[in-house]
Amino acid sequence: MTSKSESLNNIRIVLCQPSHPGNIGSAARAMKTMGISQLCLVAPEKFPHDEANALACGAVDLLENAQIFNSLEEALTGCTLVIGLSARKRQLSHELVQIHEAANRAWNIAQDQKVALVFGTEMSGLSNAELDLCQLLAMIPTNPDFSSLNLAAAVQVVCYELRMASLQDAASTIAAAPMPLATSDDTEGLYRHLEETLVKIGFLNPAEPKRLMQRIRRMYARTKLEKEEVNILRGILTLTQHPRPPENK
Repeated sequence: MTSKSESLNNIRIVLCQPSHPGNIGSAARAMKTMGISQLCLVAPEKFPHDEANALACGAVDLLENAQIFNSLEEALTGCTLVIGLSARKRQLSHELVQIHEAANRAWNIAQDQKVALVFGTEMSGLSNAELDLCQLLAMIPTNPDFSSLNLAAAVQVVCYELRMASLQDAASTIAAAPMPLATSDDTEGLYRHLEETLVKIGFLNPAEPKRLMQRIRRMYARTKLEKEEVNILRGILTLTQHPRPPENK
């Protein structure tokens, strides 16, 4: 089992296409107050930026060490659990839980594996394509009559819940998963392999795919696939595409 600091280092806060540099700086400050330091930015509109540094206060080091990616898929490489923050239930969506429960699940996995909590843009939140890369959705239970929450404020609430999860007594902490879970890149490889196979066997019409792959993603997202399970499934897909002649008895 890793130490608390090592487990916190297994948690990534991912901001997708943030448009206001001040929100990035404020998010970094929120993270540092709770002991979380892994900040990932996906296609930020303005970064680095003086406003981000000013609002980060004593957390400029998080900005200096922030990782910048062109796509969310790249930012999630190596993660076994990806939690998207959402203010509402989406059509054909994943399981949606309150942030307290999501933080406890994240902390459980972060004992020895990588976890990402993903925030969408300030104006529209997570896109459907970004949502497809998540296994779980989490919401902050705000006032239904005024649910608008600033990006940095949302990051603060999430990091607080993660901090509280880390402070639980060892006796009350949920046991870590016994087998290594599949990473985000493992499952994306599986989805590409599966789509290719479904097209080849005629089950999926690429001209009219409808929502088949989206439904399949949702289905597997609920299973918490282990790395070995992904390998088994991909082995089945390979033999589906290239059947092995039956052995003579």
